[in-house]
Amino acid sequence: MTGAPQSRTRTERLSATLLGNDEGAVRCPRVVRVGLDFGRRSPLAYVRGLLKACGFSDAEEARHALALALPQEPCVCRPNPTLDPTPVASLLANDALYQALVLGLCTAWYYDPRRPVLWTRSSLTRQLELFDGQGFYA
Repeated sequence: MTGAPQSRTRTERLSATLLGNDEGAVRCPRVVRVGLDFGRRSPLAYVRGLLKACGFSDAEEARHALALALPQEPCVCRPNPTLDPTPVASLLANDALYQALVLGLCTAWYYDPRRPVLWTRSSLTRQLELFDGQGFYA
């Protein structure tokens, strides 16, 4: 039957986010974007080489040395597949190590500066945006 209520339905996709909002009563400003492109190299082997090049024996030693540069508070993470990851070979070793440390302190959804650095192929190849969620319940 033409004109029946079911023939007049339509679908619209709505999306909105508070992430990245720097002003107003509800704030979740972006802290940092991270994403590394290792090309055909093994991410784990490359990061171990970065540790050595920067003079660190392990990830925890590097983390403590760079502690003040890393985000100090837990953050909300959002995968960002549209982010162009930076070719790791184009970065200075300490800049690449910084991003690797941030990625190692993240899950896909949460950054915790108190957790151990966990480097896996999956964690090192994520493309993330980190947001400060402390102003969310302001």
